Amino acid sequence: MYRDNSKLLQAALVVLVFFIVTGGWEFYVWVSETPAFVLPAPSVVGKQLFSLLGNAMFWDNFWVTMYEVLMGYVLGILIAVVLGVLISQIRLLDLSLMPYIVAFQTIPSVALAPIFLQWFGYGLASKIVMAALIAFFPMLVNVIAGLQASGRDEVQMLKAFGASRLQILMKVRVPNSLPYVFAGLGLGVVFALVGAIVAEFVGAQKGLGKMILQFNEQFNIAGMFAILIVLAAIGMTMHSIVGMAKRRVVFWAGDH
Repeated sequence: MYRDNSKLLQAALVVLVFFIVTGGWEFYVWVSETPAFVLPAPSVVGKQLFSLLGNAMFWDNFWVTMYEVLMGYVLGILIAVVLGVLISQIRLLDLSLMPYIVAFQTIPSVALAPIFLQWFGYGLASKIVMAALIAFFPMLVNVIAGLQASGRDEVQMLKAFGASRLQILMKVRVPNSLPYVFAGLGLGVVFALVGAIVAEFVGAQKGLGKMILQFNEQFNIAGMFAILIVLAAIGMTMHSIVGMAKRRVVFWAGDH
C-alpha cells in the first residue's frame, strides 16, 4: 500500500512540475513577445511535434537513429562483458588495461567523431561504433564492480569444496554481479543514444541528429525542440525497458 501511494505521489508531482514549467514558459513567451526563432512557446513546439509524427521523412530518420543506437548498445554490451570478465578475473589485465580505458573515456566524444568518420565513413558504421564506445565504459565499470563484489566467505567455501574458477564465476560471481550489471545497462542505453546523435552532428546522411542540424539552419527552433522531446522519450523508454528487465531477472534485489 505504501509503495502504491508513493508511486501515485510521484506521478502527481511529475504532472504538476510539467504544467508549472510549460505554463510558465508559455506565459513568459506571451508576455515578452519573444520571437519563435529565439524561443518558441510550448504550444508551437507541440504543433511542430504533431506535424513531425505525421511526416514519413521523420520516421525514416527516426528508424535510422534507432538502428544506430540499438546496434551500438548491443556492441557496447559485448565489449563490456568480455573485457569486464577478463579484467575482473586476471589481475595483470586490470593493471595494464584500465588506465588506458579510463584515459580513452576522458577524451570528448565530439573529438572522436571526426576520426571515426574518416575510418568508417558517413554511413551507419561510424555512428554504431561511436554509440558502442561511449556506452561501453559505464557498463564495463559496473560489470567489473559486480564480479568483484562477491563475499569472500562464499568464494572460500566453494574453493574448500573443490570448485573450479569457472564454477565460482558462474555460481557466485555472476549472480551477485547482476544488480551492478543492470545498473550499467541502464546508463549504457542512454550513452548509446548520446553517442549516435553526436556522430550524426559531425556528419550523417540521415538520422534525428541530422534533422536537428537542418532545423537549426532553417531557424526552426520549434522543430529542434520537438526532436529533443523525441530523443528524451526514446531515452526514457529504453531506460524503463532495462528497468523492467532488471525487476524480472534480479527480482531478489527489490526496486533499488
